[in-house]
Amino acid sequence: MKIALWQTATPTGDDPDLTTLEADAVERALDAVAVRAREAAEAGAVLLIAPELALSGYNIGDAARRLAEPADGPAAERLSAVAAETGVAILIGAPERGSDGAVYNAALFTDPSGARAVYRKAHLYGPEEKRLFAPGTARPPILSVRGLKVAPLICYDVEFPEMVRAAADAGADLIAVPTALMRPMDIVAETLVVARAYESGVFVAYVNRCGREAALTYVGKSCLIAPDGSELARAGADEEALLIADVDPGGYEAYRREAPYLADLRRDLYPPPAPVASRAAD
Repeated sequence: MKIALWQTATPTGDDPDLTTLEADAVERALDAVAVRAREAAEAGAVLLIAPELALSGYNIGDAARRLAEPADGPAAERLSAVAAETGVAILIGAPERGSDGAVYNAALFTDPSGARAVYRKAHLYGPEEKRLFAPGTARPPILSVRGLKVAPLICYDVEFPEMVRAAADAGADLIAVPTALMRPMDIVAETLVVARAYESGVFVAYVNRCGREAALTYVGKSCLIAPDGSELARAGADEEALLIADVDPGGYEAYRREAPYLADLRRDLYPPPAPVASRAAD
């Protein structure tokens, strides 16, 4: 089946003062999602994946908290309507305000049937993310998209092999990663993501931003990597792109037999992962 990876620039553009971040930033981002979902549907895709915090902007400071909505708020309602209209499931990054009052760096999911889910980023990157967001404490859900089992992670999460391996153990066919990778960390998009797919025998869709946002320049280079490490689609560094690529979970069984990392892992040699640290420990 086909999936769509949407590499896009930030809503704020190259504005060091963020003066273009208007009150209707989320609504404008949702309008863009609707356009891309229609394009994805026309290309035959069943899932559209967008970058980290695509509904708000990533490097926008306290505005991320001001723009946060509940997982069942107006933005989620609009996403559900777009999914129902186009027949395309959507996974997109957004700031989410939890029922506990905390704000999370989240990935919102909805499908044409109205099913919804949310995943909260577990591994917060750098002091600014840790200042703005609470860490997620739950493993990613396994989402079904026309029978394709999809596990969402967010950016820095995929840089920990344990996260991908746990999702593969849970039965995921595809690890979907909304991200906001900035320069000079190109190695993550070029090498590390390939290793994650190869070592766990899963597809990895790594969907990044491009362009500039205040002091950050994003790497771009969104990609879909197959379980054998081959590159099925790759965007350039600087341009917006809607990549359409095929995912065939049953097409790599020969590779998995030749490189049975998950089956051969000596799990008795490794202790269970430690619990996620609380914000008080940051």
